[in-house]
Amino acid sequence: MNNFNYQNPVQIIFGKEQIETLKDYLPKDKKILFLYGGGSIKKNGIYDKVIQALAGFDFCEFSGIEPNPRYETLMSAVDLAKKEGVEFLLPVGGGSVIDGTKFIAMASLYTKSDPWHVYQQKENFTEALPIGAVLTLPATGSEMNCVSVVSRGKEKLGLYHPALYPKFSILDPTVTFSLNEKQLGNGAVDAFVHVCEQYLTYDVNTPLQDRMSEAILSTLLEEGPKVIHVKDDYNSRANLMWSATMALNGLIGSGVVHDWSTHMIGHELTVRYDIDHARTLAVVQPSLLRFQKEQKKTKLDQMGRRVFNLAGDDLNQRVEQTITLIEDFYNSVGVPTKLRVYGVKENDLSDIAQSLGKQFRSGLGEHGNLKEQEILTILKEAY
Repeated sequence: MNNFNYQNPVQIIFGKEQIETLKDYLPKDKKILFLYGGGSIKKNGIYDKVIQALAGFDFCEFSGIEPNPRYETLMSAVDLAKKEGVEFLLPVGGGSVIDGTKFIAMASLYTKSDPWHVYQQKENFTEALPIGAVLTLPATGSEMNCVSVVSRGKEKLGLYHPALYPKFSILDPTVTFSLNEKQLGNGAVDAFVHVCEQYLTYDVNTPLQDRMSEAILSTLLEEGPKVIHVKDDYNSRANLMWSATMALNGLIGSGVVHDWSTHMIGHELTVRYDIDHARTLAVVQPSLLRFQKEQKKTKLDQMGRRVFNLAGDDLNQRVEQTITLIEDFYNSVGVPTKLRVYGVKENDLSDIAQSLGKQFRSGLGEHGNLKEQEILTILKEAY
């Protein structure tokens, strides 16, 4: 097992009607900025519940944080936070709203230069405004981690910093009853790939982390189709929501080898074509796993035996079958796994690979062996 330093300070308030308890966790002596996305929370009643919880508090609002939150929008929120003297941030939404709020938390107190330099050039910062979150879409795990991913122009960049952990997050599975099948399918796929990026690498003798990862994967395989095909089933929604949170709160990633190449390639597809994040992952990952089959063989076989209950004497057959079953799962929750479905032109693939090769000159993947030509091969296979 590799060395690690793990601490997660986020308080999770989970279950039915927990949004009604929001007032108990908000600071009574600080001005609050309530942030949300395109307004869906006004249609499903969550907005009214939050406003009710905010009664008696000093607060202001900011709306319009996009899926794949954009720098320009977030800087408008930063300007509002500074103007209003905001001291606490309350994002209500999915991972994009929470990720964007983490940028706002950092940028509101950052004075060295353009806050984008913290993402782009990894400039150091030491403080951020405190955050408390209300999750409305299970997928990214942002409600219980210190990761933020933000877009600016043709760049989609991530930041990891302990100052960005929310103080608390409220997870009420009943809010998912208003989500459509596409959103639910995206959430299941996003969580599944998050686990794989920390699990499908190579063995460093981490049996506990492996079995925790396998438990999350098995749960997503069981519950993912239910949330799509069984309407308003609380138990399946609760299990999906908690699995997505556990997939990326740092626990299963402690002491293990990480990959994240599927995400890096997926980010490039999102900024170019505005494809949903989870759908880019479903496109890239099966082809990437086939390309990396030899390097990932041991873990792929372990996943096949433990998660998919595969047997037989042919190792190579089990490995290929594991990848096929992963692909089948994505399709079963309504997420296509081929680039051509999303309007990407085959002639664009070389340019995409070239851009990624320049961004990641040392190579993607746990072995750093995915450079421009290898990425192009993966994209062609995914087409």
